[in-house]
Parts: sequence; structure tokens; C-alpha cells
Amino acid sequence: MKQNKYKIINGQLLTPSGIMKDGIVCVDGNRIVEIGQMNIDFPDSIIINAHGNYISPGFIDLHTHGAGGADFMDETPEAFLTIAEMHAKHGTTGLYPTTLSSTREHILNTITTYEKAKTINDKGSAFMGLHLEGPYFSMNQRGAQDPRFIRNPQPEEYLPIIDAGPCIKRWSSAPELDGDEAFVKVLLKKDILPAIAHSDAIYEEVLAAWKRGYRHITHLYSGMSGVTRRKGFRFAGVIESAFLIDEMTVEIIADGCHLPASLLQLIYKFKGPDKIALITDSMRGAGMPEGKSILGGLAAGQEVIVEDGVAKMPDRLAFAGSVATTDRLVRTMCSIAEIPLTEAVKMATETPAHIMHINDKKGSLQKNKDADIIIFDNQIHVMMTMVNGKIVYKES
Repeated sequence: MKQNKYKIINGQLLTPSGIMKDGIVCVDGNRIVEIGQMNIDFPDSIIINAHGNYISPGFIDLHTHGAGGADFMDETPEAFLTIAEMHAKHGTTGLYPTTLSSTREHILNTITTYEKAKTINDKGSAFMGLHLEGPYFSMNQRGAQDPRFIRNPQPEEYLPIIDAGPCIKRWSSAPELDGDEAFVKVLLKKDILPAIAHSDAIYEEVLAAWKRGYRHITHLYSGMSGVTRRKGFRFAGVIESAFLIDEMTVEIIADGCHLPASLLQLIYKFKGPDKIALITDSMRGAGMPEGKSILGGLAAGQEVIVEDGVAKMPDRLAFAGSVATTDRLVRTMCSIAEIPLTEAVKMATETPAHIMHINDKKGSLQKNKDADIIIFDNQIHVMMTMVNGKIVYKES
């Protein structure tokens, strides 16, 4: 089958070196083959006129549970495809399907379903690998994670999961738990990124975790310790550790609800765009009307309420997840946190690619990289999404 050739013209290119006006991007098959400002001779190509809007690398979401009324732990290929299509409409070209704390059986079923869905996903965001969030968490910092399933890492459980899932690219856990040292050794051997999450650790424990191989902190400020007191003595927690360990990368739910402008600005001031990834952490309510919803799989999930642009626990005393899409994250960083557009986009594209070590082919508009391209206006309203050289969404 002949692959399409595209010539995207008349746009403002968001490149690693800044905004390139009157830009042109040429795509042949699944690759970017030329990029520039001058007219490029590219015969037999389909012309796409950006009409002065922004041409950007596609967004990469490192942490998402669902969208469009579906959750990855529904354990059906149809749910995976529904989520991928909904996120693609909002500019996400690559995502990491994320689990919740659950039984080993449900995690294994999700791995099997991922493999099936990946082979038939041709209309949505590309699946980049699985992110297992839990079940090895601190009970004190569980947040909306179901307490029935929280436990310490045991090799008789995680070894079969890892063996069954070469697609696993990241595992979020609490490093202070008994059994973590052996667990992390296995993750690193399998090139799985260990990330700190739902943790009650103090700085000394986080520093030890860094030395063992942890390099990333999951949804900073959500489900983790800050300054704590033990017998009168104060200790820095996971939050402070993120700032103290310069090379530690972090991700933030920049939906405007989980973190106010002041904290978004604080994180940006300390970590900078090279160390921050914007994530949705979205549940099935993303892209859906507000009202009752389910966090997690339909069979064993928890009832939640979506209102005020966020998912809440039924008693409304805590958040239960985000309903954001990635375009909203970028918009929030620009409008509320007052971050420059180029740096907000970097935190949704190039930085996530670096964190997951896929920046050789993803995350920026450069020659010979994958043709993951979006077009959006100055309100970050997505008008077109191209994944690996195929247009999966175009505003009618």
C-alpha cells in the first residue's frame, strides 16, 4: 500500500529552538523528511494549510487511566481504542495506558488486553507501553487507590507480571516498603522506569531510592508526604525531595484543580521545563459530561462524582482523578501559571520523550523523527492530529 506524503504549510512551527514562522513540514510515510521556512519542492504530496496556526509535535501523556467513558482496566480492546481516539482529538499522539491498584489477575488481564488492542489501534493515540500504578503503595498515602488491593512487593507476584508484560515501561510504587530493594533491581534489569508514588517516605528514604535507581516522581503533590514530624523532629518528605534532588524528574496534573497557580509556578521555578512532564492522570470521565462515574474498571471500580472539572470521591472531601485532556494541561500552564507557550508545549512533548528514553524518535519536530504532529490555534484548540504519518483526527 502506498503511503501518503503530506506538506504542511503556513504554520508557526514549535521547534526545539523556538517558534519558526511561515513554517513547512514535509511527511513521507511515518517520518518527517523536511522542515523549514522556505518553500520546499515536495512533489505528489497532499497540501495541508495550517492557516497561521501552530504546528507542534504531538503531546505525549505518561499517565492516563481512561477517557470517553472507558477505563483501561475495563479489560476490553474496545475500551482501549475508545480512550485512544478521545485523547487523539485533544492532541495526544502517544500515551502510556495506566492501571490502578488491583489483583494480580486483573493486572495480567490488562496486559493481555493491551497487546490485543495495540495491534488494531489505527484511529487514535499510539500505545507506547504500560504504566503500572500500584499496588505497592503506602496505605497512609493511598489517595483514591482502593485499600483492598494495597500491599508490599512480593517476588512471587511481580515476577510473573513482569514476565508476562514486556510492554511494561514504567512502574510507580512507594520506595519505603519492605521488599522494594529487590523489586527495583528487577525493574532496572528489565528497563522498566521505577517511579515514586503514593509514598510516605522521608528525604533520607527518597535519597536511598534515588541511589537504587528511582529517577521520577509520579503526580507531584498528590499522594505523597511533605514535611512531617516524628517525636518532635521535622523531616523533609517526598515533595521536598523532588526539589532537593536536582536530576529527579517529576510529572504534574496541570488541570487547574489538583494544583493551584502558585504551586504550578513553584514547581516550574525549581525544576524547569526540562524536568517536568504534564500528565492528565485522566479517568473515564475525560471528554464526558459531568455527573456520576466509575474510577477503575467497571467490575470492581469505585463510584465517583465528576463536577467542577475534576473527579471527586462521593463525600467530596478528596479528588478521585482528573478529567483533563492534554490540550487543557498546556492551556492551564499558559493561562493560569503564565508559562511561555514553547515551554508548556515542551513539558507535554520533548520532556516526556526524554523521561521515557524515546526522544530519538518522538517529542520534537525534527527531520527523520516520527511524524507525530498536531495543529492548534492560540487557545490550544486542536484542529488536526497526525500519528506516525496518519491523520487520525481532523476538525470538520
